[in-house]
Amino acid sequence: MAKIAKKKAAARAAFEGKSNLTVEDAVKLVKDNASAKFDETVEIALNLGVDPRHADQMVRGVVTLPAGTGKDVRVAVFARGPKADEAKEAGAEVVGAEDLLESIQGGKIDFDRVIATPDMMPLVGRLGKILGPRNLMPNPKVGTVTVDVANAVKAAKGGEVQFKAEKAGVVHAGIGKVSFDADKLAENLRAFVDAVSKAKPTGAKGTYMKKVSISSTMGPGVSVDVTSATQA
Repeated sequence: MAKIAKKKAAARAAFEGKSNLTVEDAVKLVKDNASAKFDETVEIALNLGVDPRHADQMVRGVVTLPAGTGKDVRVAVFARGPKADEAKEAGAEVVGAEDLLESIQGGKIDFDRVIATPDMMPLVGRLGKILGPRNLMPNPKVGTVTVDVANAVKAAKGGEVQFKAEKAGVVHAGIGKVSFDADKLAENLRAFVDAVSKAKPTGAKGTYMKKVSISSTMGPGVSVDVTSATQA
């Protein structure tokens, strides 16, 4: 425990007084001070000038990170017949209909993404109270309600990240692992920020992108200069 506390104290000291760093400097700081025994996720948080309680200020979308996420994504698909076969062939771990519904209602949620064919949505809709709070509810706006289940499964496993503004107007996601090369993390960070920028809702007034910050799973956070984060 003493060794862990010492590492955390050292990390806090390294971050002290540092803010609004360039993307490259922020990524280096986070990578250099990630001390957990596992490969930590690099997480990003964007504070936006929106109130998602209003429909015209909701921010939602999807982006494929150029360097991938480094995460093994488990996919569940609601489909029948040939579409179920397509999902299995594409690599979906869980495929079903009523049986999958009952499994989820029974508390078995061993997947990270849910995809459904349009005809299955009346069935999936019964799981709104379970999947909704976990941000797992299929939605046509992010491509998880589709007849092309094979490509949706491949996209989910190939570095695609969904994002959605929470109550306070914060969007957060994992953009890679600390083991990634720094330039790959920087590339992923800018791709994510660009996607959120393009998802700016019509009702957003004033400053849209207020703050960008990153951290590792167990480490402190540091703010990133917004201009640096939005550079191509």
